Amino acid sequence: MKIRVVSSREEIFTLNPNERIVHLAFRPSSKDIFGLVETCPKIEVIQVPQSYRRTISKSTEIFLEMKRIRLIEGDVWGHRKDLNEYFSISHSVVERIKELKVEGKSIEDIKLKVSRESKLSPEMVAHIMTKEIPA
Repeated sequence: MKIRVVSSREEIFTLNPNERIVHLAFRPSSKDIFGLVETCPKIEVIQVPQSYRRTISKSTEIFLEMKRIRLIEGDVWGHRKDLNEYFSISHSVVERIKELKVEGKSIEDIKLKVSRESKLSPEMVAHIMTKEIPA
């Protein structure tokens, strides 16, 4: 599973239309988010850092809900955009989630534990649980 890291608004319009998960590493305006949704019609998740999440307008949040696009908080720790434009979530994270499910852990426990171990946000772990590991 890969997260496309976007570090500037100019980059939005050069994205592959098939991108499904995008991390915005800059403070996006409503116009930036609308442009992203227009450029990438298959987008499922937009991740922004916690400090930027609070600045996104309610109308933009409603727009994303209507489009069934999840807006989540999180970072891509240790990622170097100059080396790769994608942040990869390792297969071991998915395997760890499966392992904890088999052990009978609650969804909240799994989100917290995997989040701590992998440095992914709990919301991203929840997304992986719903997309990669069907119930």
